Amino acid sequence: MSVARALAAEAVESHVREFFQGHPVEVVEYDLGPGRREVLADLRVLVVGPGPRSDCWAFVTVGCWAGVEMGGHGLEFVMTAHVRDQRFVELMAMIAHYHCGGHRLDLEHSMPIGEPWVAGSACDHLLISLPSLHGPDLEHCPLPGGHARILWALPVTTAEIEFRRHHGHEALEQLFDEAEVVPTDPFRASLV
Repeated sequence: MSVARALAAEAVESHVREFFQGHPVEVVEYDLGPGRREVLADLRVLVVGPGPRSDCWAFVTVGCWAGVEMGGHGLEFVMTAHVRDQRFVELMAMIAHYHCGGHRLDLEHSMPIGEPWVAGSACDHLLISLPSLHGPDLEHCPLPGGHARILWALPVTTAEIEFRRHHGHEALEQLFDEAEVVPTDPFRASLV
């Protein structure tokens, strides 16, 4: 790992730990395996348990920034879930590989999962959004010589992605707000 990558990873981890002060944080090293490892050799996922800020679990990538940063600026991703499950660590690795492997994600982009978020869920895509459950204090992570933006990977349905394509991201976000969607509920009904 280069010095710049190591410093960036350390800064992201410190930022997440500071934001989630009082929460247990586990660092999970994730090896993408042969043929994928070179895309993102130093991937880690921070698994944040429930605590004073939230009664949910948060899963945060560390390593995406270093994989594809431009001019000192790049992304990391957070997913929020109702339980701690290895499935969510694997989904974060999937997002990281997708992003760093040539499908650069950004705000308002989406990614097909290819299967339900969890067994029995209608959600089979991830929508990249502002981390509204956590706010801008988590989103903006200063790094030596740049910054990382931590964006939310929100599980959504195929129908919701189609709605967004036709009506725009803002219209979908408004639907979520009006329906008071619980984003950590894997069994929520599709809004469209």
